[in-house]
Amino acid sequence: MTDLQQVEILLVEDNPTDAELTLRAFKARNFANQVFVARDGAEALDFFFGDGSHPLRDIGVVPKVVLLDLKLPKVDGLEVLRRLKADERTRAIPVVILTSSREEPDIAAAYRLGANSYIVKPVDFEAFARAVSEVGLYWLLLNEPPR
Repeated sequence: MTDLQQVEILLVEDNPTDAELTLRAFKARNFANQVFVARDGAEALDFFFGDGSHPLRDIGVVPKVVLLDLKLPKVDGLEVLRRLKADERTRAIPVVILTSSREEPDIAAAYRLGANSYIVKPVDFEAFARAVSEVGLYWLLLNEPPR
């Protein structure tokens, strides 16, 4: 069971296989207990802004980084990014786009909307696991966020 106060990564991923691979890569680095998975864009927005009672928001959890897929059901990743960067409460949270899209319009839009990084998911499992581990390592241990 995840200690909710230790959640440091919000993974927004609708593909169960990609979510599982990401969690497995984090587990290898001992980050797995610090990940909360939102399965679509609406759930991600509810995590931060929803009217309903969200257990993480209720105890004041703010992740250190959001890993955000672009192609999501209900609310797409670019809209989630736009909302996060438009709100004073969430603007400073780093958002890393982790997607299969290499489309230049997606990349340009993500950066225009305030993405902190854009990573195309490698197809090969080992490369995928290495990329996800390095992202977690950087944003959780090396990056210095504003206080």
